[in-house]
Amino acid sequence: MPKIIAVTDFDAPELDIYARLTEGQLLNRHEPEKGIFIAESPKVIERALDAGCEPISFLMETKHVDGQGREILERCSHVPVYAAEFDVLTKLTGFKLTRGMLCAMHRPPLPPVTEVCRKARRIAVLEHVVNPTNVGAIFRSAAALNMDAVLLTPECSDPLYRRSIRVSMGTVFQIPWTFFPKGAWPEKGLSCLREMGFRTAAMALSDNSVRIDDPRVVSEEKLAIILGTEGDGLSDVTIDGCDYTVRIPMGHGVDSLNVAAAGAVAFWVLGGER
Repeated sequence: MPKIIAVTDFDAPELDIYARLTEGQLLNRHEPEKGIFIAESPKVIERALDAGCEPISFLMETKHVDGQGREILERCSHVPVYAAEFDVLTKLTGFKLTRGMLCAMHRPPLPPVTEVCRKARRIAVLEHVVNPTNVGAIFRSAAALNMDAVLLTPECSDPLYRRSIRVSMGTVFQIPWTFFPKGAWPEKGLSCLREMGFRTAAMALSDNSVRIDDPRVVSEEKLAIILGTEGDGLSDVTIDGCDYTVRIPMGHGVDSLNVAAAGAVAFWVLGGER
C-alpha cells in the first residue's frame, strides 16, 4: 500500500491541483504535454487506469483508503495519497466528492484523426458543443450505442474537464476520440472524412432533410453523425458540405432536442448492428 499523507494544511502546494487550479490551468494549452486532468470516483479512476493514464496523486476520504479505493491504491503503490475526513475535503474542494476519491492524472497525447477513425464504421462529430455536461453525456451515449469514435472541433468543451469525465461515467476513457486541428473544420475536416470513406449525416432541420431512419442513411457502410452547438446547431457551411441532412421526427410541436438527447437517438438508430 502507498504511504498515506494526512491533509492538515489547506495551503499545501501538493493540493493546488485539486483546490486552486482552474480547468484552463490544468489543461495547459501552451504546453499540452504537461496537462493534467482530474478523475473522480473509483469506477472512473479505474477506467482511466485501464486506458493507460498515468496517476500523479490521490485525494480521498480517509475511510475509503481501506474501503472502496483499496484495490485502486494497490495498483498504484508508488503514488502519493492525500487523505482527510469528509468535511475537510468538502471545504478544500468546494463540492461533495463522488464516492470520496479524486485522482490527478497526466493527460495522454491526442492521436491524429486518421488513427482514431482507422477501424471505425460509425463516428460522432461534435461541432462547437461547449457545455461540458453535454459533452460527457454524448460520450456516454456514444460508448453505449455503438459509436466507434468521437471527433471534436477545437471550440468544443474538453472531454477531460472534470464535469465531462464525471457525467460520462468514465466512458471518455473507453471510446477513441480526438480534436480536429485548428482551422481544419469544416472544409478540411469533411474532406478528411470523405477520404477515409465516410458518408456524412448532419443533424439539422432543413427543407431537404430526411428522417433519421431513412434506409439510405441507415445502410451506409461508414457513417459520420455530425451534431451542432447548443442553440444554433450546425453551421450552414457544415450542413451544405454533408451528404445527408437528417431530422428526428417529433410530436406536440417540438422542433428540437438537447444536443445530448439528439445524439442518443441518432446513435441508437444509426449505430448499426454488432
